[in-house]
Amino acid sequence: PQFEQSSLQAVHQQRREMLSKVCSRYTRKRRLLQPDDLRHLVVDDTHGLLYCYVPKVACTNWKRVMMVLTGQGKYQDPLEIPAHEAHVPSNLRTLSEYSVPEINYRLRSYLKFVFVREPFERLVSAYRNKFTLSYNTAFHKRYGTKIIRRHRREPSDRALERGDDVRFEEFVYYLLDPRTQQEEPFNEHWERVHSLCHPCIIHYDVVGKYETLAEDANYILQLVGADASVKFPASSKTTRTTDDMTAQFFQDISPFYQRRLFNLYKMDYLLFNYSIPSYLRIR
Repeated sequence: PQFEQSSLQAVHQQRREMLSKVCSRYTRKRRLLQPDDLRHLVVDDTHGLLYCYVPKVACTNWKRVMMVLTGQGKYQDPLEIPAHEAHVPSNLRTLSEYSVPEINYRLRSYLKFVFVREPFERLVSAYRNKFTLSYNTAFHKRYGTKIIRRHRREPSDRALERGDDVRFEEFVYYLLDPRTQQEEPFNEHWERVHSLCHPCIIHYDVVGKYETLAEDANYILQLVGADASVKFPASSKTTRTTDDMTAQFFQDISPFYQRRLFNLYKMDYLLFNYSIPSYLRIR
């Protein structure tokens, strides 16, 4: 384990260095954090831990683990916590709920971590989850109807009313439409990680990756001295969005829109050292 630990330390050191290199290159002026910037930072005061959750990057399981860590023995096994309960805001405290001195103290002295994922894989995963599953009616009504109204030629009345058959291409047009961000910030499921977690202002100790989820998760739990019985749940790979699947979704997107979409998510590619996907036709 000692050797394993040191090679992991080296990996995380490289990720941090990469992050600070890109931050210093692209961010001219450091702005101050606002309380609103801290809504994604979940606090564990028992173990001195801050976790910035990113939807579609194992965040349900991480929230379950955080509930076990902060629950004073109320929960033993993360997988016994129903998924919907992990997302109930009152079950976990976020940093935005603390006073300014308390916030500063935690940012200075707690272990801070975030988990990231290949940006387009995360985007396709969000699309599949929110727009292709019949039970996500709230998303269909809130976003689907708007996307269809704006980006489909001659939509049917049924589509306009239900918004449950958004095509990936229409979703891409919606993301690139300047009106979208003028009206409101992106939904957290497709917002860029750098906008959710502010990695150029908050100095994360560990940048975990979805691609190395199990070992990064165990590394963090060891670092904070979590009870050995607390295990990060093994992921079920059955419905997972993969690189091949992502490539299929991009087949019908023209090179022009591929490039624009890449530019939209470019900072996440750079900050977290993901290479341009080989299936993109933007060379």
